[in-house]
Amino acid sequence: MPATRRPNRGPSAAAENRAALIAAAREVFAGAGYSAPLSMVARAAGVGQGSLYRHFPDRVSLAMAVFEEGVTELEALAAEPGTTLDDVLALMTEQTIASTAFIDMVTLTPIDPDPRILGIRDRVAGLLAGVLADPARTAGIRPDVTADDLVLVVGMLAGVLAKTAAPARRRTADRVWKLLRAGIEA
Repeated sequence: MPATRRPNRGPSAAAENRAALIAAAREVFAGAGYSAPLSMVARAAGVGQGSLYRHFPDRVSLAMAVFEEGVTELEALAAEPGTTLDDVLALMTEQTIASTAFIDMVTLTPIDPDPRILGIRDRVAGLLAGVLADPARTAGIRPDVTADDLVLVVGMLAGVLAKTAAPARRRTADRVWKLLRAGIEA
């Protein structure tokens, strides 16, 4: 359902408009995919395209703002004492189910990748490497499993979920993990 365009309040609404655009992008990209028209995001946020481009000069900038929230959430979880690799992978799975388009951005390696995307991918790999470095957090995981292996596994999951109807994603994710776990468990 398109949002009603709000009256222009000028610079005082900048932070609110930015937050509305990020929330709308999360929903639009999750429902219509990463290539959805940016005008659809602006409409869903209730702002004009000019406002969208003032905050986010291109599609990657907008996607990175959305993805940043998810990575920050993962980093916070990974930093909590007692958090296991299973906990981190469970949150990554939930994020993947909700927004396969964003996971595809960081797990697929294009011929000429955008350095902003590589930076986010490196943050995710770094937090996974930190968890993998602590044997108390990785019970049952093979010692030769790397952060890059896990990024690849999550990318494989995202690839399957991107082609799965939203109502079946949870069940499909559970089936995929059951199969993939055989490759990473001791």
